[in-house]
Amino acid sequence: MICNLCPRSCGAERTETAGLGYCRMPAAPVLARAALHHWEEPPISGVRGSGTVFFSGCSLGCLFCQNEKISHQDFGRAVTPARLREVCQALIDRGAHNLNFVNPTHYTHVLAALLSDWRPPVPVVFNTGGYDRVDTLRGLEGKVDVYLPDLKYLDSGAARRYSAAPGYPEIAQAAIREMVRQTGPCRFDDNGLLLSGTIIRHLILPGQVNQAKAAMDWVSRTFEPGTVLFSLMSQYTPWGDLSAYPELDRRLRPGEIRAAQEYMENLGLAGFTQERTSAREEYTPPFDLTGI
Repeated sequence: MICNLCPRSCGAERTETAGLGYCRMPAAPVLARAALHHWEEPPISGVRGSGTVFFSGCSLGCLFCQNEKISHQDFGRAVTPARLREVCQALIDRGAHNLNFVNPTHYTHVLAALLSDWRPPVPVVFNTGGYDRVDTLRGLEGKVDVYLPDLKYLDSGAARRYSAAPGYPEIAQAAIREMVRQTGPCRFDDNGLLLSGTIIRHLILPGQVNQAKAAMDWVSRTFEPGTVLFSLMSQYTPWGDLSAYPELDRRLRPGEIRAAQEYMENLGLAGFTQERTSAREEYTPPFDLTGI
């Protein structure tokens, strides 16, 4: 396939066994882990866990990525579409509240085909960095129940410096609008689990509280109350070699977390916040081909 799935539109050839594009992935899905996950937002994780399926490779270049082993180092195993469906069914059989496809942007074609032939009995979650083309997302309409996008930056300079994606702000805003158009307002079952809707995530970065406030302002201005949920994340942990980015080479300060949380409360944004204790390396799942 000649791939233009993500906003980079690199037009690279992706065969079943090799990928020459920015994501470096072949056309066949490469998976690193499939397991029940209990650390998503409460209406996603519930009591039994979210059925997470982690794809390898990435169309972003976030230098602080905690999933570096799979996003940058490409660890994983290629599987057939039939095996992907078996992996998903095994999670459902174990009681997963939903199927949560993590970092799926460059495998949208695989998911569109899978979900055209098979409708899972649980909600489908598209868990993405927010760097998605609207045209690509439209191919998922009616197939995805819950979108879980990041809104990482509203500043192109920061997006360029930290994620090698200078156009990220405008791209993510357009993508999130499309996601909300598809899902409509959040709907829950009798147990408070999300059946459909969009949760917008923002990870606070060290020294970037104003960035978090800008993200919250945009969400508040753009969507009517009750339409979306907002997840303010404080789990940032310094990762990898940050010697060239000393401003990111520390954990968040309590005052930074408190300031962002108070701003969210004052805006009246419905959603979730994290405690500072979430910033631990052990919260990153082990990528060891579990469930693959």
